[in-house]
Amino acid sequence: MNKQSYIYILFNKRNGTLYTGVTADLVKRVYEHKNKLADGFTKKYEVDKLGYYEIFEDISQAIQREKQIKGGSRKYKLKLIENFNPDWEDLYHAILQ
Repeated sequence: MNKQSYIYILFNKRNGTLYTGVTADLVKRVYEHKNKLADGFTKKYEVDKLGYYEIFEDISQAIQREKQIKGGSRKYKLKLIENFNPDWEDLYHAILQ
């Protein structure tokens, strides 16, 4: 049985710094970013707001999509967020429900 997987884009402010990642547990991973539990890019640049995500039934599909997004332009990533979340709200609380 496959477990759901996710790709996600975090931001620090509207049109600010972006981070794209992949995880099997979106709630836990965003919590870790928000609470600066891991050293690295998101901690350094305070990138901790969930702006976009996609759900996959297979981790290999999620990893492939993450690579596609990371390989895309900044404009492409901004458009994904704008279409999915036009008000640039932090979607973390929405995924907790």
